[in-house]
Amino acid sequence: MTDTQATAAVPSKAPSADREPLLRVTDLKRHFPITKGVLRRQHGAVRAVDGISFSVLPGETLGVVGESGCGKSTMGRLVTRLDEPTGGKVEFEGTDITHLSTGRMRPLRKDIQIIFQDPYSSLNPRHTVGTIVGAPFRLQKVATEGGVKKAVQELLELCGLSPEHYNRYPHEFSGGQRQRIGIARALALRPKMIVADEPVSALDVSIQAQVVNLLDDLQKELGLTYLIIAHDLSVVRHVSDRVAVMYLGKIVEIADRDSLYAAPTHPYTVALMSAVPVPDPRRKERRERILLTGDVPSPINPPSGCRFRTRCWKAQDICASQEPPLVELRPGHQSACHFPENTGA
Repeated sequence: MTDTQATAAVPSKAPSADREPLLRVTDLKRHFPITKGVLRRQHGAVRAVDGISFSVLPGETLGVVGESGCGKSTMGRLVTRLDEPTGGKVEFEGTDITHLSTGRMRPLRKDIQIIFQDPYSSLNPRHTVGTIVGAPFRLQKVATEGGVKKAVQELLELCGLSPEHYNRYPHEFSGGQRQRIGIARALALRPKMIVADEPVSALDVSIQAQVVNLLDDLQKELGLTYLIIAHDLSVVRHVSDRVAVMYLGKIVEIADRDSLYAAPTHPYTVALMSAVPVPDPRRKERRERILLTGDVPSPINPPSGCRFRTRCWKAQDICASQEPPLVELRPGHQSACHFPENTGA
């Protein structure tokens, strides 16, 4: 997707904030233990997700961005209960689903689905498209008017594929078409919420805009709620109502899209935004490019205090001793920094 397409995004369509969230995440954690020796004793843990909180309103799209390894995909798997949280709480429609058993979670699967990053590995090469997209109907024992085949063909047509593709195998399709198959599978049971884990990162740039526009059209038509995980700031800007920025297992800033892109407050977000090229050749002023020094610290032993301080140009002594809380700097705009930018102070 090009930056020109990104900047031509429609105005934010965030719903009214007085409604109850469809999804509420509170202090969510996922630590992967590191064991050594014959007795497999734990000698540490990878803090992939280390205490994040956010909510998603019905009909809203929340975009989550950050560098590779910051915990975005792990968070997506926790929210959909494909992985077990170490701590915290996940509530869906007011129901605590954090530690539900497989049997008790099964009825809720139809309401919260996931689109995987890689369209090549997420589809079983031995199954036809009809079998893949029709699997949710069989697993949930859902009866459809006219049979499963008719329902699957309608889903394929809804996602921009031909009903005649029903008997074909995944290897007969391009990457963009395979991702459309994955989207059709996720839509089979008409879910209320979809978690899209980097849905276009494995696709050619020429195809990315088509898939992103498809997701946008499906949201308008079916009233879907999205949690979209991505590292492409242009994609996130195009589709999101609000954006959360993650760094090393933490959310460092969260705000509505327009506010975040116009005046980011956390230094990490400012650095990310400085890397986005300006698509208008008529603009003569040049944006200052901020180059972050050093590598991302290890999630096994993150820095004390603010986790970004080892790469931050504004770091001071307090940043090493006190972890900055995620506080509201402007209405609907939260940031976790002792010395935020663009505050107007």
